[in-house]
Amino acid sequence: MKEIELKNRKYGMVMLLVVIALFLAAIPAMVIGGIQLDEGRSPALFLCGFACLVLAPILIAGLKILKPQEALVLTLFGKYIGTLKGEGFYFVNPFCTSVNPAAKTKLNQSGDVSTLHTIVDSSSNGVKVSSEAPSKKLSLKIMTLSNNRQKINDCLGNPIEIGIAVTWRITDTAKAVFNVDNYKEYLSLQCDTALRNVVRLYPYDVAPNIDTTGDGVADDGSLRGSSDIVAGRIRDEIQARVDEAGIDIVEARITYLAYAPEIAAVMLQRQQASAIIDARKMIVDGAVGMVEMALDRLNEKGTVVLDEERKAAMVSNLLVVLCGNHDAQPVVNSGSLY
Repeated sequence: MKEIELKNRKYGMVMLLVVIALFLAAIPAMVIGGIQLDEGRSPALFLCGFACLVLAPILIAGLKILKPQEALVLTLFGKYIGTLKGEGFYFVNPFCTSVNPAAKTKLNQSGDVSTLHTIVDSSSNGVKVSSEAPSKKLSLKIMTLSNNRQKINDCLGNPIEIGIAVTWRITDTAKAVFNVDNYKEYLSLQCDTALRNVVRLYPYDVAPNIDTTGDGVADDGSLRGSSDIVAGRIRDEIQARVDEAGIDIVEARITYLAYAPEIAAVMLQRQQASAIIDARKMIVDGAVGMVEMALDRLNEKGTVVLDEERKAAMVSNLLVVLCGNHDAQPVVNSGSLY
């Protein structure tokens, strides 16, 4: 299905004046015609006024008003005839009907905040029912879809929770309306599917011997450290799936990323242990360097001559002082080591 844009249809104001004129002409024509009928004259004037009165409401159905970045998909007796785009006051065939299968669909996204009055139906367990019919107009604005968080296993099998925000817009109204049953639900489902397909290729954090690019070489890709790359792959995956729906994916971004609650505490302990080990390695390296420097300085200046046993004792004491978690308690030795 290819989009057909209807142009040169901005005759709304002219037709509105015609409708007003028909109403103004119908009333006196019917009154005068009725008087002439009573006098036995021709009913032509009365019939003319009656025709004007019937025709005016029919013409009103053909008046359409669009605001900026709005579109209206029109069909005539089931056949697609074109799309109105751009702000203006239009007049089309009064028997045309507008089509928008997603008009009643409300997702967690911009543009779906209803401004209509609602009533609560007591027989439907408090379900809110709109008291007015939804608009059949399609929004051409850039909108943001924020799907619910999903629990997905990464490439290591760890369950994680992730959420994305997808920025999108309609580029082909005919495809959006006629190629899929409901373009909003279709987009939401494809976002979930694409997210699952991409996330399972990455670990949550950097892991050894993991290939995330498919080139057969291990790399440092991860969901936490390569968020821009992951978001780009998610965007491309969604775009490939929604081309047939006339939707353009502007951007996809990760909005929430965390381990699932059942393993979050364990993974936190693992991260803490890794951090402690790294810190200990740094402390030991620094302590060994300081001990070596102290021995070298003592030997250079000849301050004191130490044999191997005394050097070992000094090294042991310095390492205890430098690597300990608590402040050292000095012990004064007034005697000899021997």
